[in-house]
Amino acid sequence: MKSVLLIGLNNFGILTAKQLQNLGHEVMAVDRDENRVNTVLPVVTDAQIGDSTNEDFLKGLGINNYDLCIVAITNDFQSSLVTTALLKEMGAKMVISRADSEIQKGFLLRNGADAVINPEKQIAEWVAVRYGSDHILDYIRIDDDHAVYEVVVPEKWVGKTIGQLDLRRKYELHIVAVRRKGEMDLSFTDETVLDGSETLLVLGEHRAVQRCFRI
Repeated sequence: MKSVLLIGLNNFGILTAKQLQNLGHEVMAVDRDENRVNTVLPVVTDAQIGDSTNEDFLKGLGINNYDLCIVAITNDFQSSLVTTALLKEMGAKMVISRADSEIQKGFLLRNGADAVINPEKQIAEWVAVRYGSDHILDYIRIDDDHAVYEVVVPEKWVGKTIGQLDLRRKYELHIVAVRRKGEMDLSFTDETVLDGSETLLVLGEHRAVQRCFRI
């Protein structure tokens, strides 16, 4: 369990706060808007109305007591930047800040953010990969070149063993799991026969997945 300070209660901030709380973390939520604070208060550990660009207000929150600080402010980049810098100056252990562009990301990283997220960009990328193919059901990005893809077993693979597919040699793709009826199977072997009801979790480059599935 972690103690989390979350600043900025827009839709993204509220959803993040709820998910963190659901996972068992303690969440202190902060926003200037009283209505937003009242909305999230029933689903977090605590919430306060305040201006995160005010140094005295931030000091009063006891920044050193939090394992993680998330700056989820939107539509006010100056406040996001100032808040990020102040948190780091006060000794925050980990600061994650939200950005809307690569330029904002660069400024945030130079002013104290340990990591920067761009939710819209990440979702757009996921939608493009997921719905741009009939074979890909899910997608988890690992780095700029690699991801784990959950893929449907093509009809021409039905009745073949995993060893016969030889995806590693042909495409440099690695099958990391087989999912059957919602259950993950990590004990598969090269002799495992595919009956078409499975989905495969495959690690590799997107270009290799495109070649393999003719996307």
